[in-house]
Amino acid sequence: MIKSMTGFSSASGAAAPFNWSWEIRSVNGKGLDLRLRVPDWIEGLEAALRKKLSAVAVRGNVTCNLRLTREEGGAALEVNTRQLEVVLAALHQIEERAMEAGISLAPSKATDIVTMRGVLEQVQVTDDTADLLANLLADVEPVVVAFDQMRAQEGAALAEVLAAQINEVERLTAEAAGSLENRKDDMAAALRRNLAKVMDSASGVEPDRVVQELAMIAVKSDITEELDRLTAHIAAARSLLDAGGAVGRKLDFLMQEFNREANTMCSKAQNTDLTNIGLALKAVIDQMREQVQNVE
Repeated sequence: MIKSMTGFSSASGAAAPFNWSWEIRSVNGKGLDLRLRVPDWIEGLEAALRKKLSAVAVRGNVTCNLRLTREEGGAALEVNTRQLEVVLAALHQIEERAMEAGISLAPSKATDIVTMRGVLEQVQVTDDTADLLANLLADVEPVVVAFDQMRAQEGAALAEVLAAQINEVERLTAEAAGSLENRKDDMAAALRRNLAKVMDSASGVEPDRVVQELAMIAVKSDITEELDRLTAHIAAARSLLDAGGAVGRKLDFLMQEFNREANTMCSKAQNTDLTNIGLALKAVIDQMREQVQNVE
């Protein structure tokens, strides 16, 4: 079974005091590019996710996002002792200067001091992240499975489209072979005309040279080899689809070979029917190549 490189899955979960949501998506890519956006303070999370995603994806640009929030009560207040010392020293200095100037100041209260910038800070409570890591990895497992299943479903649809296109290439190849068979008499007549032209201008020309010219004329109008190679490419494409797995690169290379044979057939055709068949082949092959770009 082949897979598509495009896929998406998402889910949400919770384990007090945390809530989270997962999102995994992928698009086409030349290789496997994993982009993980997860909290770096959860030790081991990124490495474990890379292992899980690498097990189901061989090619594609894959993005995995984790949005993690903590319920109220997960933060604590803490006195910044360094800032407190700075504030107290400043207050002491102000009081001394006021006394020198004969100014009476009201005593400073603790509630006044803690409201000063930087004295009281909100800090995140640091927990042992082992339990959180275990919960996250258990929760992401079905998300990865759903992501892989979507890519497989898309791949099955791609395989059906490609199989139909391969059948069309096979039909056109057979039609070209039939047209070639039907125009044998025309080809023979054309060869005789070309032979007459060569013989008329062959005065003083070596016999070997005449033979070479005739051979070149025959080769330029014969598309048998192109049809044979197209038949072989059809068999190879079907074999790759049946084999499944990460065959996208091989199919893409095969599309180039298909296109090369179709181009050569058009250039050699010297016949309206064969030219039209060659153009139809090129159109189908271009459509195949577009689909192959999505195959993993």
